[in-house]
Amino acid sequence: MTFPIAEPWYHTESLDRRLWRITEPHVHPIFSANIHLVLGSEADLVIDSGMGIAPLRPLVDRLRDDRGKPLICLSTHTHVDHIGAAHEFDIRYVHPLERQELAKPQPYSLNSADIPPSLISIFIEAGYEPLWPWLIDALPYAGYDPARYVLRGSAATKTIEEGDLIDLGDWQAQVLHLPGHSPGQIGLFHAPSGTLFGADAIYDGPLIYSGPGMNLSDYASTLRRLRDLPVHVVHGGHDQAFGKVRLDVIVAQYLALWQMG
Repeated sequence: MTFPIAEPWYHTESLDRRLWRITEPHVHPIFSANIHLVLGSEADLVIDSGMGIAPLRPLVDRLRDDRGKPLICLSTHTHVDHIGAAHEFDIRYVHPLERQELAKPQPYSLNSADIPPSLISIFIEAGYEPLWPWLIDALPYAGYDPARYVLRGSAATKTIEEGDLIDLGDWQAQVLHLPGHSPGQIGLFHAPSGTLFGADAIYDGPLIYSGPGMNLSDYASTLRRLRDLPVHVVHGGHDQAFGKVRLDVIVAQYLALWQMG
């Protein structure tokens, strides 16, 4: 198969004066996760790091106002689409339950024929379109060989848990443990603005709740917890941001589906 070249590989969108959303539009939708960059007065924060198909750090540095500040990479959980470029960052945060997988992730392939049929069925049943022959429809640069894709591990420099504070100087957010989709998944809540970074616990697209390491009872508890937060805006692990009304609709939809309202 012949692929076009997509330069630049990443799409960037400024959401406000301190927040950027970075995406990989040429990755299949189920693997095209949001990467958020939060700029602070004393440090900057990257929330998740995509698939690692093309270098991410150079782009992030171009968006920063001061490259001399510390740059933290926080992995909300360790599925392939959230940790691909974590190794490019010197400061790496993750929940203790995900630490081992961040350091030594399971190998992954961009060839959809290498993905177990049972996992593909989960994606389809959740509501995603069938996988493409490859998980990409373009190359990040000429000469890139998708068959040689490698998911690289990187040891956490710090583990973070429920109640910890991410402090960027003039912006602080509380760590929330949001299990269900992944045992050690975490989100962030910035209380002054009501901003929730919900990871894959909640986003405005088909949620994945049945698969390795997933727990439906934990997931339902997580959704109830998010429903009760004074949320103004949600930045999920995939798709566009949304508000409290949409959050409540999504939560009600899945709790009814699971008969766990």
